[in-house]
Amino acid sequence: MKKFVYPMQSILNIKNKLEEQEKNNYGIAKAKLIEEEHKLMELVERKDSYEFQIKEAMSSTLNIANIRRLEDAIESMKQFIKQQTKAVVKAEQAVELAMQRLKSAMIERKTHDKLRENAFDSYLKEYAGEEMKEIDELVSFQYGKKAKEIV
Repeated sequence: MKKFVYPMQSILNIKNKLEEQEKNNYGIAKAKLIEEEHKLMELVERKDSYEFQIKEAMSSTLNIANIRRLEDAIESMKQFIKQQTKAVVKAEQAVELAMQRLKSAMIERKTHDKLRENAFDSYLKEYAGEEMKEIDELVSFQYGKKAKEIV
């Protein structure tokens, strides 16, 4: 019997490659989100540090120039935090989009895997049918041969 050949194997291979690409894209998007969240945390920590420094500066000998510098730094940090929060939201949206695309690619690949399985099952049934046919022919031949010998 001939070897099993899935006629749409090239499409299945492409679907596998597309799924791998989407996995990579998802990983990249997730790494970018983690990086953006880390930057945001660092900005918040810097702002908290400046707020602590301003409290210290106000409780000790008053240095107006230093207090103003710290207030300006806090305001700058607030602006940076707003910008970074937007970057985090954008990165979250990119992760969500990458996840949706990955799910879609996985569904397509699984669909083609199932089609291949069905084709293979059909092949096995066809092979079993041909095997039974050969066995029947062999048995019929042997039975016919014995019948001729008896007569």
